Amino acid sequence: MSAQDDLYRRAVIEHGGALERLARAYEAGPEDRRDLLQEIHIALWRSFAGFDERCSLRTWTYRVAHNIAVTHICRGRRAKKISLLSIEELEESEQPAVSSSSAAAVESQQLLYQLYALIQRLNPADRQIITLYLEDLDAASIGEIVGISPGYAATKIHRIKRILAERFLEGRQS
Repeated sequence: MSAQDDLYRRAVIEHGGALERLARAYEAGPEDRRDLLQEIHIALWRSFAGFDERCSLRTWTYRVAHNIAVTHICRGRRAKKISLLSIEELEESEQPAVSSSSAAAVESQQLLYQLYALIQRLNPADRQIITLYLEDLDAASIGEIVGISPGYAATKIHRIKRILAERFLEGRQS
């Protein structure tokens, strides 16, 4: 077994759940989500051939995964002519109504779907930031992964959270 295989296996064991959540944040459909996850795993394994440990395994894994996800979304958007929104456009847009259910489990699942739907409407850069934040990464780590300053990452997180919360509440009141 090679070092590349060992690193890949370790990354999947430690961050596999995060990779699945990332795919869900980027793709709504199960088939598209599986395709994206497969692309991420292939790129991640390949990337470990050049991993020089200048950053943590977590940072490397997230950086590769998010870069693949952004590329995947942009490619899909061109193919499907899908329009993505900046946080400013999402702030000004109308929120689609979400059906309610009396069962607590179904309602909880609906709330999660509503949050993912809102996140999926963001442009890839903002989606990347909030997805990393939801994985419990701090602004410094997010900045390192996406290539922005920690202060700018913190500002973007705050703005995205505020707008998502507003849209989420609007959807609940509809």
